[in-house]
Amino acid sequence: MDFMTFAVAAAVAMLAAGCAVGPGYKAPVLPPSDRVADLGNWWRQFDDPLVAELVDATQAGNPTVAQALARIAQARAAAGHAAGARFPALDLGASASRSRTATSDVATTTVRGLDASWELDLFGGKRKAADAAAYRVEARTADWHAARVSLAAEVAGTLVNYRACMATVKVLEQDLDSRNQTSELSELKVKAGFTTAADNDLIAASAADARQRLTAQRAACDLEVKALVALSGMDEASLRARMGGGSALPAPKEIDVAAVPAGALSQRPDIAAAERELAAASADINVAQAARYPRIGLAGNIGIAGVRLNGENASSSTWSFLPSLTIPLFDAGRRKADVNAAQARYDEAFAVYQQRVRSAVREIEEALVRLDSAARRHGDAEAAARSYERYFNAYNDEFKAGGRSLFELEDARRSSLSARQTVIGVQRERVSAWIALYKALGGGWKPA
Repeated sequence: MDFMTFAVAAAVAMLAAGCAVGPGYKAPVLPPSDRVADLGNWWRQFDDPLVAELVDATQAGNPTVAQALARIAQARAAAGHAAGARFPALDLGASASRSRTATSDVATTTVRGLDASWELDLFGGKRKAADAAAYRVEARTADWHAARVSLAAEVAGTLVNYRACMATVKVLEQDLDSRNQTSELSELKVKAGFTTAADNDLIAASAADARQRLTAQRAACDLEVKALVALSGMDEASLRARMGGGSALPAPKEIDVAAVPAGALSQRPDIAAAERELAAASADINVAQAARYPRIGLAGNIGIAGVRLNGENASSSTWSFLPSLTIPLFDAGRRKADVNAAQARYDEAFAVYQQRVRSAVREIEEALVRLDSAARRHGDAEAAARSYERYFNAYNDEFKAGGRSLFELEDARRSSLSARQTVIGVQRERVSAWIALYKALGGGWKPA
């Protein structure tokens, strides 16, 4: 048995044994538990149907989702290429030539044949490359789900901000009307000599300040509309018609969770994506390790050659078989460096995975803290707003009767206005915390 025959036989034996080099991958273990909640249709459980409508529009037409889908297609194409590299390649070729010499007429030669080539996957490099590409398809798919969850939370949060903004506009409009009434009364008092012109200047300045704050608030609401248009792709005119001038904040169905659940981490598509990237990085180490070992290639050709010379035809069949062996001897450490680089990429991917897990726990805990804080503050905020409003009304009545100064009235007005804005802010924080919790729990994503 010659050397090449021995090498081929050894290669076949190693392939049968499934030889592979490099580390074996084990996915980090997350604590098992039941799913926290079914959040797939959570948006449709709001008391405002516009929430689900905007979420659906965003899922259908947002460029971020389109980019994520394109990345999945790219990863699938790469996986197809890597999987195909494990199998023999077969090409059909044909050629023709014409020649003339001093001693012969024109000769025509045609060659048709099949060329085959195959590099045996002795140490599992090609198999691991295919595995890495498949893992990255799964990672990009999880990224797509994560993008959809984030966009849904963003568009819903923006709608909540718009409703809160419009509620603040109504409060500021009422405040401006009240200041205008006080200004009219103050002018009458100045003309009657019951108060000085300085009081009139004070209330005029107060009304002007209220107008500029109202203008700024309306502009802030317009910016929220622009953001919703960009997210959803809806026409601005139709979107404004759908939103109307409503200022009631949308209320969601509460998610039944009181503490950080162990199963929440397995519901996060971003964590799943990080884990699949970690698996791919581990497979990349195997690929780099396999490149340091010998390679055996097989090539062959089967063809038919035809010759036409002096009006006569002749043909013959041809074949060839060419095994090859490549043994790495010296590369100045390049292949070793490739292994080290692959290991470093794995270490980076593991750090990213750990960071995703910690961020997930933090996001859930923060959402729960905000929910608890908003729930505790809401009752006190409403009680304070009612009391400050009665306080202001009492001062306003006394001011009209001449029993209170304008300075005292303005101080009471500021307290009442601030308290009403606080109520709106607490309501917005509570709904926003529910949305943040939805996102932190994975938004209804289910592992494939």
